[in-house]
Amino acid sequence: MRIREPKGDRAYYIVNYSVLILFTLMVLYPLIYVFSASFSSASAIANNEVVLWPVGFTADAYKTIIQSPNLVIGFGNSVLYTVAGAVIGTALTLLAGYASSRDDLPFRRLITFFFLIPALFAGGIVPTYIVVQQLGLLDTRWAIILPGAMSVFNVIITRTFYQMNVPNEMLEAAKVDGANDFRFFFRIALPLSKPIIAVNLLFYGITQWNGWFNAFLYTTDPGLQPLQLVLRELLSQSAINPSMIGSGDVAELLRRKELFDKLKYAMIVVAMIPPLVAYPFVQKHFVKGALIGSVK
Repeated sequence: MRIREPKGDRAYYIVNYSVLILFTLMVLYPLIYVFSASFSSASAIANNEVVLWPVGFTADAYKTIIQSPNLVIGFGNSVLYTVAGAVIGTALTLLAGYASSRDDLPFRRLITFFFLIPALFAGGIVPTYIVVQQLGLLDTRWAIILPGAMSVFNVIITRTFYQMNVPNEMLEAAKVDGANDFRFFFRIALPLSKPIIAVNLLFYGITQWNGWFNAFLYTTDPGLQPLQLVLRELLSQSAINPSMIGSGDVAELLRRKELFDKLKYAMIVVAMIPPLVAYPFVQKHFVKGALIGSVK
């Protein structure tokens, strides 16, 4: 015999599912709109005719992006920066987070204090530029990867993860068996760190993939530009030049205006596809690591 649920429980489930469905639609609709607008005609976009499906289907914006000579180079650079930045950042964060989680670390409070200083007080663009210049990193790939290689926020989350999941008793038992600190970290602590590794890889990877300002500031070589900067330059080239307004070339102005309206949506789609494809593969570990590492 089926047990009938109380009215209070049914009301709770109805409200809960309704809120979740509404939130899901609020998240999905902007993505659907951007995707549909990228395949719609410029007149449909200008007249706000695009609601859910493409209106006046056209792929001109994607043809313009594909025909850009720097697109393939920019995409390859972004993949390189994303992978290298995620791996380097995760490695540094794991080492710093594990070391700061140990109670027997000498000057632990002082080291933690020095970690927090750059999180509270940034040096600014000019001092950072001078440091990068003095290190000889200008116009190199390292100028894009190293300045944001490690996040103090991620270090704190990783430290909390190790404090909750790698107790001191486990370390003491390993020392009784003859394991030193390095062996304990690589043989015991690191295999237990899959959730927090996934969190750090995703955080650093998304940051590097979306980043363009470091490349804009520290590089002048087009061969080093990431995809985001290439798309930005392509969008700026399609924008209306103020000098053309008084030239009387109305046809060129209209063409650029239409291309600009379509390009901005197509570029959003191109930029967001790789993170959306990668996220399902790390979702399981990401949710677990983010929740465990964020609560002390």
